[in-house]
Amino acid sequence: MATIVAEATGQAILQEEHEQSFLRKYIFSTDHKVIAIQFLFTTLFFLAVGGFLAMMMRYQIAWPDQPIPGGGIFPESMVASGYILPEFYNSLVTMHGSIMVFLAIMPMLVGVYANYLIPLQLGTHDMAFPRLNMYSFWVMVPAGILTLASFFVVGGAAGAGWTLYAPLSARPDLTGVALGQQMWLVAIVLIGLSSIFGSLNYITTVINMRAPGMTWFRMPLTIWALFITAILGLLAMPVLSAAGIMLLFDQTIGTSFFLPEGGGQPLLWQHLFWFFGHPEVYILILPAMGFTSEILSVGSRKPVFGYKAMVWAIIGIAFLGFIVWGHHMFQSGMNPTLGLTFTVSTLFIAVPSAIKTFNWMGTMWRGNLHFHTPMLFAIGFVAMFAIGGLSGIFMASTPVDIYIHDTYFIVAHIHYVLFGGSLFALFAAIYFWFPKMFGRMMNEKLGKIHFWTTMIFFNLVFFPMHGVGMVGMMRRIYDSTGYAHLQGIGGTNELMTWSAFALYATGFLFAFNFFWSIFKGKKAEANPWNATTLEWQTPSPPKHGNWAEVPVVYHGPHEYSHPGVTDKDWLAQNERPDLPSPAGGH
Repeated sequence: MATIVAEATGQAILQEEHEQSFLRKYIFSTDHKVIAIQFLFTTLFFLAVGGFLAMMMRYQIAWPDQPIPGGGIFPESMVASGYILPEFYNSLVTMHGSIMVFLAIMPMLVGVYANYLIPLQLGTHDMAFPRLNMYSFWVMVPAGILTLASFFVVGGAAGAGWTLYAPLSARPDLTGVALGQQMWLVAIVLIGLSSIFGSLNYITTVINMRAPGMTWFRMPLTIWALFITAILGLLAMPVLSAAGIMLLFDQTIGTSFFLPEGGGQPLLWQHLFWFFGHPEVYILILPAMGFTSEILSVGSRKPVFGYKAMVWAIIGIAFLGFIVWGHHMFQSGMNPTLGLTFTVSTLFIAVPSAIKTFNWMGTMWRGNLHFHTPMLFAIGFVAMFAIGGLSGIFMASTPVDIYIHDTYFIVAHIHYVLFGGSLFALFAAIYFWFPKMFGRMMNEKLGKIHFWTTMIFFNLVFFPMHGVGMVGMMRRIYDSTGYAHLQGIGGTNELMTWSAFALYATGFLFAFNFFWSIFKGKKAEANPWNATTLEWQTPSPPKHGNWAEVPVVYHGPHEYSHPGVTDKDWLAQNERPDLPSPAGGH
């Protein structure tokens, strides 16, 4: 009976595909795969924009007494006589962080891969709410337009830092920025709405639309990570959206939520922002952990080590992520006892992260390792995330954090987590699922060059930041030459800047490989990686509707390939007869 219904559903979907116009099929599409690719191209564009803003910041930090090359192309409100203005530099810092977090990394991790993989890996035809899925993308588009347009309005873009702390952000007259900050806030509210639409869809699809036999503990770890991330987004994004609306009201209609002269509490903004902000850290890393788990398993030719422990670690990270926000506010004058509770909970959150790291190592241990480009980036993720996590332990201690707070030590930490972490995993995911999306393989040689150059230049940019942070170099600083305690670090800043330029240049190598491979890459088989999850059982790329009939699942990707298969048979299939019983098998 289920098969007959599935076949009828598949025929209806294929008929709908035949009747759709070009606009309906490719622009205002409700097909989860098309929406995922729309998110992919959009977020890659904003990744390039955010990176360009960072290059301007690095130039100013390294050579504050030299005019920027090509400065004449910028309006006088940004660059005067070739020199970056301090106000514009504040906007660069603010908008770099905002664009990278809200318009690049978060929608690339969730908007692209939750859309593309959830129906395919669960064995269903589409999302639970296809039209709401379409809205989740098109609500984000005006947010991106507003963000870019804010650079060119009177006063320029928002310049109070990407965290937009009150009361500075609530008093545009203090910064000279009014309209730009208001446009930023409207964009944040729209991004929050997009995230809420998507989260509702992902959660409903995972709960209600799994294929027959796809039990909770047969789901791939990628689905677990995206599912928990959607719950985090659904609970955290409304808090930021509400705070943004309140701040917008303070700026426009005379309320005083965050203005002390009207009875408001500036510290309330910090609580609201970081109540969102720390779960956001895990929104930006949990999907990356899911991708890495799957890619390391495929690249090692072994099931994931400790599958259930990995699932519970994901759940534990999500829960603890909601109760540690106060460690961003140790300088706010909080009660020391309250600070101690945030210290302890922050140290606890390292435990599930450590479980995942050791399980990734266990997955690779004595595996038949295949060092293709996705595998290299996944291993790079593990190494860089470990460095970022270890530096985070310093910040969990109140006395240490008071010293390094708002220094470049914090900049190093967040970039090891979000670039060395999230972006390394994103590159791994793009190389890994590119053949499924576009039916062609990306060039392997260019991919490996991209990995090694990214790894080298990334560490040359961000590892020295730990040192200049310990010296006391403040984040968001416009010119360090006027501070006595920062004399002698000019050479380090120049090294980091040249390395940043080289790191940005590696993006052009990736872009060439990406777009060239779409049209000229080697045609991909249905399962070029010999992976075990359901999406590889469809053609590359999958047709509209994914499945002619809903598949029936007999095992998870961490289990044996067929019920009743012995250890010896499983090991023979996976090319390592010398190994003991595979970890994670049932």
